[in-house]
Amino acid sequence: MDKNELNEARTNPDFLKYLEETRVSSMENKDISAMYETLDSMLVLGLDEEKINSLYEVILKTAFENVEKIVNENKKLDLVDKNLLYVRAFYEHAIEKWSYDNFDGAKELVFVLANIIKDEILEQSLNVLLIVLSKKTPLDDFYETQVNLDTNSSNEKYGYFLVDFKFDASKFLEENKELLQAEYKNLQPLLDA
Repeated sequence: MDKNELNEARTNPDFLKYLEETRVSSMENKDISAMYETLDSMLVLGLDEEKINSLYEVILKTAFENVEKIVNENKKLDLVDKNLLYVRAFYEHAIEKWSYDNFDGAKELVFVLANIIKDEILEQSLNVLLIVLSKKTPLDDFYETQVNLDTNSSNEKYGYFLVDFKFDASKFLEENKELLQAEYKNLQPLLDA
């Protein structure tokens, strides 16, 4: 969208009414797909921050409730349909914690996510993040110096995640194997709870 289209959308009463109705109904129905569509639109348009935050809270609550059900059934999450959105919510929450230098909180979420997903590429990148978080590297520093912004993963499902690095992830994991094993041992009680 260009500036004119954004401004038109921001000032179109019918569109804003539709967006608000969708926001309210998606929250009531805990429809994570509709909630994310609405959230993404509201963020792009720079709409009411309070409404964005309340919508995001419901997204997180819905994701956490559904992930808990799936995990309790001893299933893993694939990156398809609603499961992708649950993983996205978990991941975004971890990144948010990391952005506030809450390394332990972010590490816990990344660890749990690495153990409940069924996707090798994302699991590998989560293990990379686990090591980086263990070293208490600030998000901005890591993003600016280690994330390959020139390479966008060819698969759209990875668009929400950091999976392309300026280093060989397999080699990095091998070099930090002991640290990763120690983190897994320390964080294991999160999965046993």
